[in-house]
Amino acid sequence: MHISRTGRGIAAATTGAAALVAAALATATPGAVATATPAAVPHTFATPAIAGHALAHDVDSPISIAQCQAKWHINCYTPLQYRTAYNLNSLYRKGITGKGRTIVIVDSFGSPTIQHDLDVYSKQFGMASTKVSVVKWGKVPPFDPKNGDMTGWAGESTLDVEMAHAAAPGARIVLVETGVAETEGVTGLPEMMNAEKFLIDHGVGDVITQSFDATENTFPGVDQGDSSSIQNLRYAFKDAARRGVTVLASSGDDGPTNGTLDGSGDYTKQVNSWPSADPLVTSVGGTQLHLDDQGNRVKPDSVYNDYGAGGGGISHVFSRPAFQNGVKKIVGNHRGTPDISMSAAVNGGAWVYSSYDPTAVGWDVYGGTSESSPLFSGIVALADQVAGHRLGNVNAALYRLARHKGTGIVDVNDGTDNTYGGVTGYKAVDGYDMATGVGTPDAPSFVRSLARAARR
Repeated sequence: MHISRTGRGIAAATTGAAALVAAALATATPGAVATATPAAVPHTFATPAIAGHALAHDVDSPISIAQCQAKWHINCYTPLQYRTAYNLNSLYRKGITGKGRTIVIVDSFGSPTIQHDLDVYSKQFGMASTKVSVVKWGKVPPFDPKNGDMTGWAGESTLDVEMAHAAAPGARIVLVETGVAETEGVTGLPEMMNAEKFLIDHGVGDVITQSFDATENTFPGVDQGDSSSIQNLRYAFKDAARRGVTVLASSGDDGPTNGTLDGSGDYTKQVNSWPSADPLVTSVGGTQLHLDDQGNRVKPDSVYNDYGAGGGGISHVFSRPAFQNGVKKIVGNHRGTPDISMSAAVNGGAWVYSSYDPTAVGWDVYGGTSESSPLFSGIVALADQVAGHRLGNVNAALYRLARHKGTGIVDVNDGTDNTYGGVTGYKAVDGYDMATGVGTPDAPSFVRSLARAARR
């Protein structure tokens, strides 16, 4: 096993997203975004939140849990097992598939085979596929399968698209590919935020999922108490809040710590990452599912902590938002993450099909909060459909729902923790904690409760 750390439903429903994106791009060019270009953020860049993946190219198709255990000593799960675990099938039978809603996925470089790979993935598990509308933002260089950065992001893009589709098979998917190149001191984060704001302004997308992060402390001035380099990048999220778009982000895969400026390792202290820690964003952490072959739980969820660990902790930039006042004894005066969690462990990882690298075509098992954020984007798309409108920032609703029984939020409280890299983390205890947030969703109740609670 190789561990690599990188830092339709209804077919007709997909054409609207493609047409909408095409119309939006026809009216403006990337250089014509109606915002001032933010200050550059030198030497701070986003990395995919993939904790690792087990390359399984010696199998022709996904294998059983027992076979995964025999080969790699991990559980491997299909989207059908995830659907059972989160009780999604009862929603699908009632037509709640995310139909009419759009999930926007933002990744650098993208994947040249994304449509083909989603089609193969869907066929394997007896699911209808859907059209992926690809938006190339800026000068996206030709894909080079020998470029490690590009293949890393291609894997990220593939995971994001396949997980979002697994949870919301009727939702439209827009994949935004940005041409990240660290030239002239400008990094990929402003480009990503410009792309998001452009699509938000042009009405494209109900929920945005971001499977990337950068440690707060690596932004210029943050360690000296000056957070302007982060504050200057928040314009897309502010726009999303005004227009009712839900924004999600992976909480990271280094537990209570995260990567250093030079990329050589992690901080030896507790740190947090952006955009996950932004109060305008819902931070999606990670759990480990324990399932049988049918997808039924054999024991309660625990904290994701194997080849990586679910990110969580205190922000060094943002003060405690009002929606966390009820958990101030836990987070203190600062923003705490994550807000909610879904499957992310490598031991319990997701089967993913890809062919962007001609030397490694086939099935992989991926883990990381890069999995949990797009999974949750599908859950939000289902709730959008039930509500009949966008839900906007769902954070306040999550914390309100967590205070009541029967709302579909399942507490993760088995005492496991996200300690990682020698840095002490946080335990999953009763109620909110900085290992898994308010817990994890049980879809039938949660989707309807969230639809009622958000954007009232």
